[in-house]
Amino acid sequence: MTTTTTTSTAPPVALLARFRVPAGFALGAVLLLGAAPLALSDFRLSLLAKYLCYAIVAVGVSLAWGRGGLMVLGQGVFFGLGGYAMAMHLKLADAAATGETLPDFMQLYGTGDGLPWWWAPFANPAFALAMTVLLPMAVAALLGFFVFQRRVKGAYFAILSQALAAALAIWLVGQQATTGGTNGLTDMQGFFGYSLDDPVNQRMVYFIIAVVLLLLMALARQLFVSRYGELLIAVRDSEERVRFLGYNPASVKLVAYVIAAGMAGLAGALFVPAVGIISPALIGIVPSIGFVIGAAVGGRASLVGAVLGAIAVAWAQSTLSDAFPAAWTYLQGLLFVVAVGFLPGGLASLGVVLRKRRAGTGTRTTGETV
Repeated sequence: MTTTTTTSTAPPVALLARFRVPAGFALGAVLLLGAAPLALSDFRLSLLAKYLCYAIVAVGVSLAWGRGGLMVLGQGVFFGLGGYAMAMHLKLADAAATGETLPDFMQLYGTGDGLPWWWAPFANPAFALAMTVLLPMAVAALLGFFVFQRRVKGAYFAILSQALAAALAIWLVGQQATTGGTNGLTDMQGFFGYSLDDPVNQRMVYFIIAVVLLLLMALARQLFVSRYGELLIAVRDSEERVRFLGYNPASVKLVAYVIAAGMAGLAGALFVPAVGIISPALIGIVPSIGFVIGAAVGGRASLVGAVLGAIAVAWAQSTLSDAFPAAWTYLQGLLFVVAVGFLPGGLASLGVVLRKRRAGTGTRTTGETV
């Protein structure tokens, strides 16, 4: 008897799944670090750098909202804290380079008693860099501790986040002599010894932002698949059951909230050299909602979906707001309503939804045939 053995040439499913994530990161690195700088002009690349800063915020939103169910509508606060911390250092460095002790806007408006005491530590680059992340995380830890311990969640948590964003923007506007007021901090000339007027250095800033985005996506991915990520999902789905099992849901949510705040602060810090400005208009209620809309449209539970959604919405804002300046806000709100109401998983879940519908149609057809 002759036995024929058929050898399958298709790779095992487990092997494909194992290399899917590394291949995805490799593809992202090639596109961001190779293809984009070669294909885009300096102006377009600077726009992409700006969009990638929003994508960094979306990574944190995906962790806190997509996995933890926390409607973080106040990320503009942490984005602004990181941005102002970086801008303060850059303004002090620019002043020192010209032999001045005060930034240009303080010389214009006048502070009365020289450099404010809380500005002075930001002349140290190490301190300023640390504060771009630690300050937003400290504020988030303080706020989150009281909010989560009191079991504030849902719409109340979202409203509280919005109130915090509005309060910070109003405070910044009222401190014209020390924060630049409505204008904010603008016209940064250098970035740690490198001139921002040089296109080569602008490209360096882009590469830094792209690398940071990839690293934070890798970190978030690791958190997603870790035991903590599973616990975060459990808290989102059934908080009381998690408490019954001996875990403190408030601590679990607090960790996600603080990490998301740190990512937003770092995004704000990188936004400053990429765009050259940080102002209250960039950190208030509307920008905070915009951060969430990007993640929602792309798919808040998917890292890639949240990142691509943030980039797409930011691109649409830059493009459509010029063509339809009065209507863009309504279009942005419509995007959010459609994403949350009709496609909760965002565009990243569209393939799954279509497959389920096809499977359901196939089952009904089979039943009718039988």
